[in-house]
Amino acid sequence: MLHGFFEEGDWFAAKRFGYGAGLPIAWQGWVVLLVYLGIVAGAGLLAGADPDVGPLVAGLVIAVATTALILIARRRTRGGWRWRWGEQPDRNP
Repeated sequence: MLHGFFEEGDWFAAKRFGYGAGLPIAWQGWVVLLVYLGIVAGAGLLAGADPDVGPLVAGLVIAVATTALILIARRRTRGGWRWRWGEQPDRNP
């Protein structure tokens, strides 16, 4: 299963409008998204567990996880990241 993360291919669809990635289109993208959500949820629990340093550590963990998600999504988005105005993909062969 781990070898699937090293294969070439797109994990996220490009947004139809705007800049960036859309929803995952491969199982690897869904795994990355679920791991990210788990980290954010865990950081939220950490922030509530220790009111002195929890929010600071949670903020740092969320910032690092978000940066990692952005870098992975940018590298693995079909068609790359660019501004899109809603054009339809070319469906003619």
